[in-house]
Amino acid sequence: MPKLWNETIEAHRRAVRDTVLDTTATLVAEHGLRGVTMSKIAEESGIGRATLYKYFSDVESILAAWHENQIHAHLQQLGELRDGAGSAEERLEAVLTAYAHIQRQRHGHGAELGALLHQGEHVARAQQHLTGFVRDLLSEGARSGDIRDDVPAGELANYCLHALAAAGGLKSKAAVQRLVDVTLAGLRPVR
Repeated sequence: MPKLWNETIEAHRRAVRDTVLDTTATLVAEHGLRGVTMSKIAEESGIGRATLYKYFSDVESILAAWHENQIHAHLQQLGELRDGAGSAEERLEAVLTAYAHIQRQRHGHGAELGALLHQGEHVARAQQHLTGFVRDLLSEGARSGDIRDDVPAGELANYCLHALAAAGGLKSKAAVQRLVDVTLAGLRPVR
C-alpha cells in the first residue's frame, strides 16, 4: 500500500477518534455520565454505532482515552513552563500557578466523572512525572538560594502538589492565586 494512502487512513482514524473523544466529553458535561450512551455518541459524532464500537467498547473507555489526552496536554503545558525562560523560582511559580488552575478546572467536571477518571496507572505515572519535575525545579532553586534547603526537595514537591490540589474547591481565579501565593511563601528560605 502506498505511504500516502496509509497516512490518509491514519489521519482519518485520528480525526474520527478525536471527534468521538470531544463529543463524549461535551455530552457528559451536558447530560452527566449516566445520561450518555454509545448510540448518542455515535449520532452526535456523525458516525455509525458499528464504527464507534471499532474504536471503543463502551463510554468509560472513551472517557479514559479522553482523560489520558487531557493529562498529556497538561503535562506538556507544565513542561513548557518548567523549561521556559527565567530563574528556577520564576519557572516554579509559573508551573504551580498553572497546576492550581488545572486543578480548579478539573473539579468542574463533577465528582462522578472525577471518581471514574482519576484512577489507574496513567494517573499514577503522570503524578510521578509531575512530582519529579517540580522536585527538580525546587532543587535548582535551593542551589541558587531562592528556595529553602532545610527540607528535602521531594518533600517540598509533595507539599506543593497536595496544597494546590485544594484549588479544586475554589470558586475564583483570585482565590487560586492566593493559594499559590501561600504555597510559594512556604518555599522561601528561612532567614
